[in-house]
Amino acid sequence: MGRTALRWLLALSLLGSLIVPAAAVRAASPVWAIRGAHNTVYLAGSIHLLPAQDAELPAALERAYADSAKLVMELDLTRVDPATAAAWIAVHGALPAGTTLQAVLGAPRYARVSAAAVELGLSAQLLDGQAPWVIAIELADLEYVHLGYDPLQGVEEQLVRRAQADHKATAGLETLDQELGGLEALPRADQLRMLDQTIDELRESPAELQEVLSAWRRGDSAKLAALLSREYRSFPALYRELVTERNARWLPQIEQLLKEDGNALIVVGSLHLVGEGGLLELLRKDGYTPMQLH
Repeated sequence: MGRTALRWLLALSLLGSLIVPAAAVRAASPVWAIRGAHNTVYLAGSIHLLPAQDAELPAALERAYADSAKLVMELDLTRVDPATAAAWIAVHGALPAGTTLQAVLGAPRYARVSAAAVELGLSAQLLDGQAPWVIAIELADLEYVHLGYDPLQGVEEQLVRRAQADHKATAGLETLDQELGGLEALPRADQLRMLDQTIDELRESPAELQEVLSAWRRGDSAKLAALLSREYRSFPALYRELVTERNARWLPQIEQLLKEDGNALIVVGSLHLVGEGGLLELLRKDGYTPMQLH
């Protein structure tokens, strides 16, 4: 079974984090420039959480931000606060009334989940009533906090604070309903599989993520594409929800930005850019020529 759940939650959506080694090679960058009729749109792969001691953004990303009048993210973080997200999950991430978590998971899986929660400092009772996909995210987030990741030092968090200080426009490619709705819609069997993989990976995550981390820092799109292809074969249902369908929704918005006058910087999870159905491939099919920055 592939190392899917943690790696995808970390590299594909705003729900996760990646730690970045300070000594990684920087031959290229995770930023591409796409020429429109009258402007340039920069498309950057993101790492959504970074450790405070190593939170410096790549130089190419700094240049792209400076050259852009608008910052576009998966979600417009100026319009979504943690309380709003928590309220959404409380409504959409709950089990049906009268259903217990133990009944959904079964006794053996419930015991594993409870033990993992306690090890991370969370009472197992607090998980009761929550859907399996929500628990997977909560446990993963707790693990990365334990590893020293700082959600305030992620790429988007840094850029959105700067954009607000610089009075730059911000926008989002999707709503909170779209960001999390795909996970909510996963069949129960897929949610349980996602939870199982998360539990399996919790203590192995640093080593498992090293390939992705190094590839991101050096802008190695071929390596990222290979990793994504491997995960697609392992868990196609999650791939469709987290990658293909979202990229297809975003593409018209990106192409609309290419028809405008002002430059824009688009920042999305790194693995949205590469592989089958990745944004770079979709843009090339539509006649654009993304150029990787160094």
